[in-house]
Amino acid sequence: MLERLQSVEDRYNRLNELLSDPDVISDTKKLREYSKEQSNIEETVQVYREYKEVSGQLKDAKQMLEDKLDPEMYEMVKEEIDELGPRQKQLEEQLRILLLPKDPNDDKNVIVEIRGAAGGDEAQLFAGDLYKMYSRFAEAQGWRSEIIEANSTELGGYKEVIFMVNGAGAYSKLKYENGAHRVQRVPQTESGGRIHTSTATVAVLPEAEEVEVEIHEKDIRVDTFTSSGPGGQSVNTTMSAVRLTHLPTGTVVSCQDEKSQIKNKEKAMKVLRARVYDKFQQEAQAEYDETRKSAVGTGDRSERIRTYNFPQSRVTDHRIGLTIQKLDQILQGKLDEIIDALIVEEQSELMKRAED
Repeated sequence: MLERLQSVEDRYNRLNELLSDPDVISDTKKLREYSKEQSNIEETVQVYREYKEVSGQLKDAKQMLEDKLDPEMYEMVKEEIDELGPRQKQLEEQLRILLLPKDPNDDKNVIVEIRGAAGGDEAQLFAGDLYKMYSRFAEAQGWRSEIIEANSTELGGYKEVIFMVNGAGAYSKLKYENGAHRVQRVPQTESGGRIHTSTATVAVLPEAEEVEVEIHEKDIRVDTFTSSGPGGQSVNTTMSAVRLTHLPTGTVVSCQDEKSQIKNKEKAMKVLRARVYDKFQQEAQAEYDETRKSAVGTGDRSERIRTYNFPQSRVTDHRIGLTIQKLDQILQGKLDEIIDALIVEEQSELMKRAED
């Protein structure tokens, strides 16, 4: 591990030199590439340097104990060792986690797609609840969210809502939300007070850059139409809504959120690129699933991952068996407790694999 860490620090020092090189500074692509690489390893280097400093101090203190010390000095050194020992172990554990393989998409913005599934009107209302939950979570993280496409219902829910979340590390946290979310509650439309079970599906796609997935104009069919509101009512008489079809994969994306056809096309292209990129990723993962599959998964989106039980104010994440009696807080966007637990579980699994 120490050899790997030293090589990371050597690379960090080399990147510092490169970023001061006039040839690199004048090359926008290289400058961005090296800056990103340096940023990705900066925390590891800082922790490693502290680890080396603490280890050096601990070694010196232990050597001092071998000398003849007066009782007062002996106690001072002993106290220092008692402080440095646990800190060294803490830093070592932190470094093991930092050296785990990282998802290359973790730093990316995301496109989130929520759809009402089983349960009719209630499922669509629940899709609306999930959208609000993620919007509030994003706001708490200092991220910015923006609706790309929304097919709302007259009751205030969504048949489908697609939105983008812009922020550092958005994918690293929201990727765990992929899957089917189940709600158990008495619907507003239920007069008999019976508890119904409904579901909504969530798909979290990393935003794909043009260099990652090449989409040629000749492979896209562009259709324009007038935008519509809930129930199909016309809200715009101009042909501002855009539908893009990626002919090689059959991927279809439409956007009518903006009044401008150009802006709608730009938004639709972001979703199209993300979906095509995701399709290629899913196909690659299927080929060697065992070696790439995450411990808590960003895999099968039909898998039921979480239940929101209103009568008991309970939220259960089925992947790690975590149950929290804080339904109201979670729906307000306070997802950190669940997401942090999922991250720890994944890190534990990755560490086990590294040791095998």
